[in-house]
Amino acid sequence: MRNAMQKYANRMNPPVLWGALALALVLPARSVSAHNLDVTQAFVVFKTDGTYLIDIRAHLDALALGMPGNTPQAKLNEIFRAMPSEELDKTVEDLKDMLSGRIHIRFDDIKRRPTPTFPEFRTALAATSDEPSVLGTTIRLEGRVPKNAASFTISLSRAFGNMTQMTIIEEGTGIVEKPLLGQGEDSPPFVFGGDPSQAGAGAEDGRTVFGRFIIQGFEHIIPKGIDHILFVLGLFLLSTHLGPLLWQISAFTVAHTITLALAMTGVFSLPSHVVEPLIALSIAYVAIENIATPKMKPWRPFVVFAFGLLHGMGFAGVLMELGLPRGQFASALVGFNVGVEIGQLSVVALAFLAVGWFRKKAWYRAAIIIPQSLAIAAVGLYWTVERIASGA
Repeated sequence: MRNAMQKYANRMNPPVLWGALALALVLPARSVSAHNLDVTQAFVVFKTDGTYLIDIRAHLDALALGMPGNTPQAKLNEIFRAMPSEELDKTVEDLKDMLSGRIHIRFDDIKRRPTPTFPEFRTALAATSDEPSVLGTTIRLEGRVPKNAASFTISLSRAFGNMTQMTIIEEGTGIVEKPLLGQGEDSPPFVFGGDPSQAGAGAEDGRTVFGRFIIQGFEHIIPKGIDHILFVLGLFLLSTHLGPLLWQISAFTVAHTITLALAMTGVFSLPSHVVEPLIALSIAYVAIENIATPKMKPWRPFVVFAFGLLHGMGFAGVLMELGLPRGQFASALVGFNVGVEIGQLSVVALAFLAVGWFRKKAWYRAAIIIPQSLAIAAVGLYWTVERIASGA
């Protein structure tokens, strides 16, 4: 009877957990390395001679052909190679017309429509990757700031994805702002000639920043944080009882909150090539300990706390990439941390819905905990080696 139940349990291995593990195994380590976000990058520079330059990173080849951004570059190159020169020139001009209507620039609420250019088109810069592009990855807009203009705003259409990280620099004053924009959202007004120490202050209210960074924190766990998901699943799988899970989650939360705050305030941090392999190793450790013992040992919360310190520095790396709005540091930091916690609790809830019903069964450890922990440990060890080798 017990063997029959174990066979039944094996058939019932939860697709939620196995799906996450399968995804982790097939994704390259760099893509699941805790802290890369798919965010459009845009750079705006106001020069001392009264001109401005805007560079936006985008998958121009795919945009020009009207194809999804994840289309393999080799396929795009094949289409371009078959295209007559005259058709290519027309395709480029059509793309310029399209983009000029999707990048909205205003000085003092007066719209400007400079013609985009592609500085990497037909240059060596477009051929620097293993699969060289045709148009490159830079959209450039240039012009002169209108005389006596007091402010500048910009927005990108929904064609550019979910989030846009702006970097705005005014050379004459040294002001640098890094607003993070939602899909199709206007940037906060950039006021020319302001006090650099007050740059960005008051541009967004605290509630807006708080809500936005809750979403960013949640998305960093689900769906983007595969390594964090596996770590939380490793904590979940230790025991069939709620108490050990609460102890571990509490220790992990306190720890990553501490190092997230310390790293973001510049008090303490470690380089990513140290943090990332250790995060991967932490995943393997908790999974291996799940296999070695069915109960929480006295040292487990302390070990999880130590690993939480590492994960907090990983979270800080994400926030540094996003850029915290000046004047709203606390709102962004707390919001991101809240989003991370909601994401982690969601992982636990989904895992419980998938297998929690069986936790009192005699076959639960043999059929659920052991095989899932073995898979998590294998992924963690693979990532550890890969990240060390790649210097991630």
